[in-house]
Amino acid sequence: MAGTVVGAVGTFALSIILSWGFLRLRCRKIGPAFGPHARYWAIFIVLATAVVSTAAGLLIVAASHHDHAAYFGIIVPGGLWFRKFPPQRDRDMLPRTLSGPLTLPFSRLYDRMGDDMEDWCDTRIRAASPKPRWISDAVIYYHNQVSARLRDTQALAILEGWRSSITHKISVERMISLDTTPARVRAALQAHPATQHVRGYADEDLPRLARRLEAEALNELHLFLMYVYRLGYHKLLIYPFRPSAQLARVQRAEPTAPEL
Repeated sequence: MAGTVVGAVGTFALSIILSWGFLRLRCRKIGPAFGPHARYWAIFIVLATAVVSTAAGLLIVAASHHDHAAYFGIIVPGGLWFRKFPPQRDRDMLPRTLSGPLTLPFSRLYDRMGDDMEDWCDTRIRAASPKPRWISDAVIYYHNQVSARLRDTQALAILEGWRSSITHKISVERMISLDTTPARVRAALQAHPATQHVRGYADEDLPRLARRLEAEALNELHLFLMYVYRLGYHKLLIYPFRPSAQLARVQRAEPTAPEL
């Protein structure tokens, strides 16, 4: 009896460790499974897997009459490694399937991981959005931080494409803000593949073109950050590092209207 208890406790402890490790490996290309929003569902999945593992071990003991057979229950956490279990989210949510109760925690976990990613990206987007130049500087900063450690050439090419597009669009926006001529704007738009499709605006409404370029650059920065997050870079500092201080300097630099 004592051996069975020791085996059950050992199986439960090992299952928790293995479940934690396998769940992190399973989610490594999606985001951290133990983020601020996702951690509660992740903990639930880890504990539930450990309980099932321990129960399986005790059933094996009852069938084999060998106390050490309880440790066979640690095989259960290995199921977290397989990405095809649970099924895809659309099928997970069908209440009439028997797998629904089993896969629902994973669907909720993925939803909360998506919330964590959106919060992470939105924080950095809000910091960079007050001034167009900050958008360009931010993508250069994040690109430099990631490219120095990234070895995936395809991922590097994708990030470089976004960085080039964002910096070019902001440079054209700055040209327009300096009251340049439409001819120079058309030449700048034609010079980069990311802006060749919008060159018609140079003959119509330059301020509208500037707003469009800034909005597109900000949207691309959001896509850039989402991609970086999925690559596993979740601890990048926010650029600018002190947005409130930057905003205070900008406000002090703006001229005030004279009092009458």
